[in-house]
Order: sequence, then C-alpha cells, then structure tokens
Amino acid sequence: MIVRLEDPSLLSKAIEVISELVTEVRIKVNEFGMNITAIDPANVAMVRFKLPKSAFSQFETGDEVLGINLDSFKKILKRCGSATPLILQKKENFLEIEVQDRIKRNFSLNLIEIESQEKEMPSLDYSSKVEILSTDLISAIEDCAVVSDSCSFLINEGEFIIESKGLNSARSAFSKDEAKIEAENCKSKYSLEYLQKFMKGAKICDKTILNFANDHPLRIDLRTEHMELNFILAPRVETDD
Repeated sequence: MIVRLEDPSLLSKAIEVISELVTEVRIKVNEFGMNITAIDPANVAMVRFKLPKSAFSQFETGDEVLGINLDSFKKILKRCGSATPLILQKKENFLEIEVQDRIKRNFSLNLIEIESQEKEMPSLDYSSKVEILSTDLISAIEDCAVVSDSCSFLINEGEFIIESKGLNSARSAFSKDEAKIEAENCKSKYSLEYLQKFMKGAKICDKTILNFANDHPLRIDLRTEHMELNFILAPRVETDD
C-alpha cells in the first residue's frame, strides 16, 4: 500500500476530532479510498470518516486494515503543513509516513492489533432535517455550554431552536431565513460534552446537516468535496425537563 495526499489537512483535522472519542481505530484502505468507523467506549456516540480515492494524487492499494493509535498518529500529522505532501506506505507491521517538505522527513508508526467492531452507521428514520451554517451552530452550542451540560434541539412551527434550561438558560432560534428546515415539530436532548467535540469537526465545513426526531439519536453530516464526516449521538432521555 502506498498513497499520497497533496494536502493532508482534512485527514489531520478529522483524526484530531476522532481522537476526542476513541484512542485506537482500524483504518480501512481499499479501492474506494480510506475510511474509519468507530464507537466511543461509553456507546453514546459513533463516528464515520471517509476520504475517497479522488482525494489522493497517488493511490495504490489492495484491501488493507491499519490498526492505529490515534494519539501517536495525530502528533505525526501535526508535524505536516497543510500544503505539504504526505505519503503513507505500509511496510510489514509499520506505517511509514513521509512528509515531503523542503527537507524530507520520515516517521514509522507501529501498527497494532485492534479487535474488529465491524459496525456500520445505522439507518434511522428522522422527522426533521436542518441544514445550518456551521458557525451559527457552533455559536449556539457554545452558548448552551455556558449554562448547562445538555441542550435540546427543537422544531416548533417551522423554527429550529437550540436551548438549555436550568438555573440559567440559553436559547438560539433559527427561522427558514437562517437555516434550511424540513421538519415536523419535535424535541430531543443531547449531551453538550459530545456536541462540543463534534463542533471541532464542524469547523471543517461551511454548513452542517442535522437529522433528529423526538427523543431520537442525532445524526450530524459534514461534507466537503473530498471528505465526509458523520456522527451519531444517543439522546439524553430524562423524566424531568
């Protein structure tokens, strides 16, 4: 296996976000590209990352599975500039990483055995879909984090609302002028700890797509021309609101 990225920034940013949820992953590389699917240890969140073959300037591989410690991989990727070509090559039990800067630099990352989860993103039915500017979503999540550890996503008469209520409260409301809303009235509550981690990924894209329903898992889709990052987050179901 040998693959080359002219701009490794998307891979680097995605790995940084995924490392917030899990410490080790199985990176699959095949004829379609590179992909990662992982579930956090608490079984609350799931992440999928896809980097298609078209994102690479060189792509020579069969079906490979790379067991990676994300902390180690993340540190190496941070040593690579956004416009600095990166070559990944599997040699025996190592991932050889070459940074083609003015001075060529090489790293060897020991591959590890990771038990296969073989999980796929679940196919869920949603009553609400919202496409929103990532900057607006990030701001609303940060507002809620100031006052609580969870927030609710609501659809009320065509308006999308993100709010936290407790001793203190925060609320952001978006009409169809600020977001693309295709939704029925519903409400679901989610952990802000996880949402804040996901928002680091939202910074990669101009827009974020949200799918949710009453007391239902949240799906977040982030897409660019050469990358797809998806999250599933279990709802926080409580007897008292």
